[in-house]
Amino acid sequence: MSAQRRPLVAGNWKMNKTGVEAREYVARLVAHLGNGELGVDVAVCPPFTALEATARAASGSPLKVLAQAVHEAASGAHTGEVAAPMIVAAGADGTLVGHSERRAAGETDAQVAARVRAALDAGLFVVLCVGESLEQREAGETETWLTAQLRAALAGVRADEVASLAIAYEPIWAIGTGRTATPSIAQEACAHVRTVAGEFLDAQAVRVLYGGSVTPDTAGALMAQPDIDGTLVGGASLDPDAFASIVRAS
Repeated sequence: MSAQRRPLVAGNWKMNKTGVEAREYVARLVAHLGNGELGVDVAVCPPFTALEATARAASGSPLKVLAQAVHEAASGAHTGEVAAPMIVAAGADGTLVGHSERRAAGETDAQVAARVRAALDAGLFVVLCVGESLEQREAGETETWLTAQLRAALAGVRADEVASLAIAYEPIWAIGTGRTATPSIAQEACAHVRTVAGEFLDAQAVRVLYGGSVTPDTAGALMAQPDIDGTLVGGASLDPDAFASIVRAS
């Protein structure tokens, strides 16, 4: 982690928590965070049904609220989708784009690129997710795969938008499996992400996160790596006390 890049820790709740549960969670987490004196940016990503409740509960605190996905169209016949202006209206600060679970459900590189652009145009902060499968890693294709995902997604991003975007490297083989990339494996991949991102943005300014079965026990060693500026946390973020421990470790 570089001293010039402020750490970012984001918790992705996935398909968990109602609005009532979200409000209770935020109250407990904000009590841990205090007034932001930890020196870390902290965000949670609730499901759409709890997005507005979470944003209201977090209002006035240092906690940021991100949606889990966004559609590229501002409106229209897209049943089940949510547009960037709707996320803004719910009071959220940003959105994830390109999470591996969304990509596995059919989200293409072209859609990811369009959704990054739509979110930025709406004034939302973007956490762009990239990552490889176990098969791709074992075939030695990790860097090739990451390069293709990054070049597609960042092609429409302007250099002056670097502060409005972070990139999360999430090895698919380590998500929800209990397997975590070793700090050296995570560092190697995140360094490559930074190099490729440097084709479009200031490489030393863009924040690169690691995501994949992050826990309070693994967060500190991951954050000690020079090219890891934060974490995208899944299951461990569902407990506000455990998530606060990860934030403190950062």
